[in-house]
Amino acid sequence: MTVSDRWLLPDGVEDILPPLAGQIESLRRDVMDTCQRWGYQLVIPPLIEYLESLFTGTGHDLELQTFKLTDQLTGRMMGLRADMTPQAARIDAHTLGQEGITRLCYAGHVLHTRPRHMLTGRTPIQAGCELFGSGSESADMEVIRLMLEALRVSGLPKIHLDLAHVTIYESLVGEAGFDRDTGAAIFDAMARKSVPELDQLLGDCPPGSAGSMLRELARVSGGKPALMEAKHILEGAPEPLRQALEQLERVAEMLADDYPEVSFGFDFCELRGYNYHTGLVFAAYVPGHGDAVAKGGRYDAIGSDFGRARPATGFSLDIRALVSLGQRPGQPGKAIWAPAMQEPGLDGVISGLRMTETVVRALPEDEGVDPRSRNCDRVLVKRDGQWVVEQLG
Repeated sequence: MTVSDRWLLPDGVEDILPPLAGQIESLRRDVMDTCQRWGYQLVIPPLIEYLESLFTGTGHDLELQTFKLTDQLTGRMMGLRADMTPQAARIDAHTLGQEGITRLCYAGHVLHTRPRHMLTGRTPIQAGCELFGSGSESADMEVIRLMLEALRVSGLPKIHLDLAHVTIYESLVGEAGFDRDTGAAIFDAMARKSVPELDQLLGDCPPGSAGSMLRELARVSGGKPALMEAKHILEGAPEPLRQALEQLERVAEMLADDYPEVSFGFDFCELRGYNYHTGLVFAAYVPGHGDAVAKGGRYDAIGSDFGRARPATGFSLDIRALVSLGQRPGQPGKAIWAPAMQEPGLDGVISGLRMTETVVRALPEDEGVDPRSRNCDRVLVKRDGQWVVEQLG
């Protein structure tokens, strides 16, 4: 390795520098404050865990996104977290072990083996909330509303929310009786919205069969007309499927009353995630940005895999992406430049200012430096024996 190579970072890994780092931290605090005002308690899961814990109840795609290494103390395989939801489920099931409702929130870096798409890196800053202990629709509504509030805090100008229901897919696949490999291929094709692949996989299914319904649903997305079309396709389907469609309609109507600025749609191919969702799922989008800025849903199976069955629902979002897409008010960020001199009373004045302001005190090496190059727009000067703050011209 040459000297010039030593400062290079891996592809998809970046330093976050001022002022962006300050903007990211400000949004992280605001999102966490919002979640805590709703009664969600902050947890800080470890960056690294044994693989058995990280992968419990999750799908194969999470394993592919996880960096793995050997624990030098035990010889067991460990992983750097690629998603914090399973960690929150473990904390609820074993570390806390509370009865009744548990609300948890978190924020921190996760690490991916490869970027999700070419506009993202491999070290997103994930924030989210998880609600354990309730299988009710009210819990689903609370989590979706909280996610939309977090997106409001982010300053997103326009939000589109897609709603879907995993029960519809699972019921149709179960009724069709596909083998494991075919079922996995169908799931993958639907998650990628690859209609040609689905036609190839389901082309032999007779009209009116579960496979035929699945193929038709893959072409359905949009507003309320899409929901009506889905109802027509699933006419005569088992009761759980009709109940799932009715829930989607109810949730959309209730949310539309509270969030008139948000557009709503239905996407019956919305199966992206880590394959652990079991019911209502949702994803928020910003026009012009192809990937979801936030997503979540119900995942009642993970708790039982940890040995403690608990209904659960939650959401996660990428703080780094939201900063680049949002339109938050400009960060104050500007500071007061204080002189390097040692003079009686000056330290006390600076300490008092630092209760509410950022103050940068010059050092001897700063002689001749323009304070504006240190992000300062004001200067502390002595006038008629008194220290005063003046605006820089």
